[in-house]
Amino acid sequence: MTTIKRFTSTLLAAAILGLATHGPAQAMDVAGIQLEDATKVGGKDLVLSNAGVRIKVLFKVYVLGIYLNEKKNTVPDILGAPGPKRFKLVMMRDLTGEEFGSSFMGAINKNLEKDEKTKFVNQLLKFGEMFETVGNLKKGDVITGDWVPGTGTVLQLNGKPLVEPLADPQFYNALLKIWLGDKPVDTSLKPVLLGEKKG
Repeated sequence: MTTIKRFTSTLLAAAILGLATHGPAQAMDVAGIQLEDATKVGGKDLVLSNAGVRIKVLFKVYVLGIYLNEKKNTVPDILGAPGPKRFKLVMMRDLTGEEFGSSFMGAINKNLEKDEKTKFVNQLLKFGEMFETVGNLKKGDVITGDWVPGTGTVLQLNGKPLVEPLADPQFYNALLKIWLGDKPVDTSLKPVLLGEKKG
């Protein structure tokens, strides 16, 4: 092979490698649900930190993924991560809005101190009212909760807003504590979200 052909072959290989590197975001398979490895929130690129399955009495309820500016494996690092954040839920079974809301509100209350409950009373009321309007959740439905600096907590169901943005950044962390708090809604899911074991 001539020097020119070798040089051309090297350039071609580099170009192919570059296309593979910069192609579409890869997906992570979690119990048969595909979660994208990367996403964009508030104009910023985020990566999938960790993901797992919420299980209740042997039933798989939903897949949860947490997206941050970079992978984090401790609760303080996740809660303190700068910039936008996202949690993404993909339902694995049908639930009524009442069932889903009761689970969420119960987990939030278990992980809030008394002064935090007082501080977040307005947000909690709006959050509770939101579930009254959700209706039934179907298998495959997607709920996202984004923290967008300058806007607040943005909650969506299948891409449609569920409630007007909630401004306090600490309230977003209160939502994350549903899964990451001292009394998580699923004790087997928390270590998966911290990268301590596989889901």
